[in-house]
Amino acid sequence: MKKFLAGLQKVENFIMITTFAIMVASSFAQVINRNIIQSSISWFDELAMYSMIWMTLLGAEMGLRDGTQVSIVAVVEKIDKMSHKAYQVVMIIAKLIVVAFTGIMFKSSIDMVLKQVQTGQTSAGLKLSMAVPYSALMVGFGIMTFVQLARIVSMVLEFGKKEGEEASECQE
Repeated sequence: MKKFLAGLQKVENFIMITTFAIMVASSFAQVINRNIIQSSISWFDELAMYSMIWMTLLGAEMGLRDGTQVSIVAVVEKIDKMSHKAYQVVMIIAKLIVVAFTGIMFKSSIDMVLKQVQTGQTSAGLKLSMAVPYSALMVGFGIMTFVQLARIVSMVLEFGKKEGEEASECQE
């Protein structure tokens, strides 16, 4: 499981780097076109926007994965009297809420992408199927749901162990 998640993170990192490079290059090209060539090419802006959407959704997943996003931890850590087991229970409940939300969003985004495929709607500048930018929602929320489910399994396996101990099943 850990190898799969590590591979998934490498793919995410590659997509993030690629979309960032595309966003910067297309934004720069649009500025050059507007200010030097005196021409505006709308698909540069569209490409930068779609790249930013992909980066935002994958970045949200990365933040959830490494715990850098604000969560219930900020509240729980303020309560000094909470036992380690109570903390673990609260964290599992918090992850379940995240999985419920991301699961609903994943299902809704699948429906949205399928609707875009059925209607054949294309973007104004790139003439790209709108299923492509909307699929960022599907990919982002799908990965979030899967990774958070894996984290819940890990937390359940570690339940009751003292801080610093890890379940031997998770170390594989």
